[in-house]
Amino acid sequence: MSFSSSQWGSPNAPRRAFLIHGLTMSSNSWESIAQLLVAEGFFVVAPNLLGHAWRRGNDYRVSTLAEDLRPYFASNTSYDVIIGHSLGGTVALALLPFLPKGKETTIVLVDPALEFPDEQLAMNKIMFLKEVASLRSPDEHMAENPAWSRSDCMSRTLGLSMCSRTAVDNIFEHNKPWSFIDLFNNVPSNMTISMLLSDPAVSPPVCCLERIPRDGKKLNVRVLSGISHWIQFECPDAIMDAIPLPRAKL
Repeated sequence: MSFSSSQWGSPNAPRRAFLIHGLTMSSNSWESIAQLLVAEGFFVVAPNLLGHAWRRGNDYRVSTLAEDLRPYFASNTSYDVIIGHSLGGTVALALLPFLPKGKETTIVLVDPALEFPDEQLAMNKIMFLKEVASLRSPDEHMAENPAWSRSDCMSRTLGLSMCSRTAVDNIFEHNKPWSFIDLFNNVPSNMTISMLLSDPAVSPPVCCLERIPRDGKKLNVRVLSGISHWIQFECPDAIMDAIPLPRAKL
C-alpha cells in the first residue's frame, strides 16, 4: 500500500484525528473541519480511499477499503477522534475491530451510508455515475448549494474528477446487498460513537433511524434540522460539538 493522504497541523500535537471521506470525494474535502481541529490542538490525517484520488484496486468491498487503511495504525499509532462521512462512516465502523484496544476513541459518523434497499441503491449508482461522467464546475455547485463555501465547491468538483466510473460502479456492485447495520455488533468497549444525521426532509436518508441500535452509553444519535447530507460543509460546528475532549482554546 502507498500512502495517499492529506495532513494538517503538527505531528507533535497532543491529539490526533483521522478523517475518512465519502464516495467520489477526496481527502481535500476535509479542509474546513481539519482547520478547526488544528486550532483545537490536533494533528489531522485524512486518507484517500481506494477508488478515489486516482487510486485503483480490484476489490472495493467496504471490508477491503477498511483493511487498506490499517497501515495508518501501524506501530500502535492511535487517534483520539475518527470521523467518517457517508461511505467513510461505513468504512470507519468496519475499521473499529482493528484499532488499539486500550485507547479511548471518539467515533463521529457523519450521515453514514449504512443500509439501502436494492431499488434505492440502483438509483444512487446511476446518480453517482452521472456526476462522474458530467462534471459540474465549482460555480454550478455553489449555485445549487448556497450554504457551501467556495473551497467546499472546489473540493466537490476535484473529488469527482479524480474518481473513475469503473471505481464507482465496482463500489456499488461489490457491496450488494448494501447493509452494514451489523457492524455495530463489533464496537469495542473503548469506543464511543456519535451519529450526526441529515434532515430527511432535506436529503434522502442514507440510513434508517429505526434500524440504528440504541446504546445510551456508547451511541448518541442526533438529527440536524434543515441540514443536508453534506453536514461537514453546512454545519461543521455540529461535528466539533460531537468531540467530547478538552479544547485548546477557552
